[in-house]
Amino acid sequence: MSERDKYPADSGRRRFVKGVVGGAALAGVGATGAAAINSATQASGAGGGATQAYAIENTDGPAPRGMPQIPVEIDDEGYLKGVWPEVKTEEQGGVSVQIAETEDFKGSGVTYSTAWFQYCGVESYAGIEPDYDSDNYFRVGSNPGYDWESEAYSEGDRLHVDDFSDYQEWGNGVGQAGLGKPATGRWRSEDAEDVIPIQVIKSEQVMEMAEEDPWLEASTEEGFIAWLNKCTHFCCVPKYKMEGSAKFNAENDVYCQCHQSVYDPYSIVETLFVARPRPSD
Repeated sequence: MSERDKYPADSGRRRFVKGVVGGAALAGVGATGAAAINSATQASGAGGGATQAYAIENTDGPAPRGMPQIPVEIDDEGYLKGVWPEVKTEEQGGVSVQIAETEDFKGSGVTYSTAWFQYCGVESYAGIEPDYDSDNYFRVGSNPGYDWESEAYSEGDRLHVDDFSDYQEWGNGVGQAGLGKPATGRWRSEDAEDVIPIQVIKSEQVMEMAEEDPWLEASTEEGFIAWLNKCTHFCCVPKYKMEGSAKFNAENDVYCQCHQSVYDPYSIVETLFVARPRPSD
């Protein structure tokens, strides 16, 4: 972690929370039912089935679970990237398929897999294919979510750490200023028909959480945290500190205006769900 960042004595925000969300529903499926689920999710493609992921916590609204994290790394020039798991080949149902999966990610004890992102149709996007040719940088999209991005970048520019230097003061008039500075963008989507939307926040709360948990130490860097920005309810694209969110006590959270689902980016939980398979070639 960079020496440029200092840890506050008291952030005033919720500390790291770890739990299992949605596990009870799957645990209630009998042996026959579980076999049926696995068959249904794996027969037509690769990488489906029961999946355990880390996600920013869903705290309100109809969304069934949190949005999955994307581990972050920063290159030598200060540009932000999303880490892609190790690509390998394995046998599934007697067929050799490529998967992207890293066991014990950076010594965290967590298996990080692209199955985390296989919902809301993302499983069919070109960028989710294990061997898709991408440099994995987070890039600004055609419609940035925040005014500061439109002023600092052009479409396709890579997000850079220097542009988050005011993260301790940033605010957009919604909720409390200084909690963290966000950006929206795209990932593994260059030259692809479908865009994988992401959101990033730099915050001191993230730095504090990373001090206390091996997974967050491995998956965040210099206070940056990122996630796949697809609401797990109806696949809309939420926003941090969004206009109108105060009516639902979500002015300091990630809020989806479509159906009022709320997510806390400073509470990371384990979530268990059935990932959809990638389409067969």
